[in-house]
Amino acid sequence: MNMPTMRVDGKVCLVTGAGSGLGKAMAQGLAHFGADVIITEIPSKMELGQQVAQEIAGETGKKVICLPLSLPDLTSIDQLVTSAVEQMGRVDVLVNNAGVQVAKYALDVTEADWDIVLDTHLKGSFFTSQRVAREMIKQKSGRIINIASQNGVIGYYKRAAYCSAKAGMVNLTRVLAIEWAEYGINVNAIGPTFIRTPLTEPTFADPKIYNDLISRIPLGRVGEPEEMIGAVVFLASDASTLVTGHTLLVDGGWTAM
Repeated sequence: MNMPTMRVDGKVCLVTGAGSGLGKAMAQGLAHFGADVIITEIPSKMELGQQVAQEIAGETGKKVICLPLSLPDLTSIDQLVTSAVEQMGRVDVLVNNAGVQVAKYALDVTEADWDIVLDTHLKGSFFTSQRVAREMIKQKSGRIINIASQNGVIGYYKRAAYCSAKAGMVNLTRVLAIEWAEYGINVNAIGPTFIRTPLTEPTFADPKIYNDLISRIPLGRVGEPEEMIGAVVFLASDASTLVTGHTLLVDGGWTAM
C-alpha cells in the first residue's frame, strides 16, 4: 500500500489576499510543507505583500513571490495567472482567500456595500477559478480551495451580504467539483469560524459581540490564523485525492449546536 502524504513538495500554490490574516498563515503553512508559493495583494498594498513573501521565503527556503490582484477585475485576474505561470511554470493549487467585510444590519446595507462583498468573494473567486482551471486542464490536475465560512451554512447578525456570498461559494464549490472532475481537478472549500485577524479585530473589540460569539462556539474561543493550516495543507496534498465538492468546517463546533 502506498501511504498518502500531507507534504506538498514540488507543488506551486497560489493564495489570494495573503498579505495578512488567514491568507498569510495559509501561505506560510503551504511553504513549510514544501510548496513554492505565489501570494497576491491589491496594488496599494504591494509593499506589504512583498515583505510577507520575503518573510516566508526566509523562513522556509522556498520560492515565494507576490503579484498584484484587483478583484473582481477580469483583466487583473488574467494578468495574475499569466504572470504566475511565466514566473513559476505552473499553478497546482489555487486558494481563493481574498475578501472584504461590511458589517451592517440588513436594513442599512447599500447597493455599493452589497456589490463589493459579492463581487470580491463570489464573482472574484469564480473568475479566478475559471482562469486558473484553464491552466490546470492543460496539466490534467489541480486543486482549488475556496475559503468560504461557517457563515456560508448558517446566518449571523450584520452579515446579509457576507452570508450570501459565502453560501454562494459553498454551492459554487459543488458545481465546479462536478464539472471539473473529468480534468483531474479537485474543488473544495474551508468554512472557518470567527478567526482573530486584522479584519475581525473591530468585531472582537465590542465585548457584547465577542461574548455572544464565544457563547456559540463549544470550544469556548475564537480561532487563530494558524489553525487554518492543517485544513488547507490537507486539501492541497495527495492525502485528499478522493475529496471533492466538500466544505470542511473549521468552526470550533459552532455548526454542531
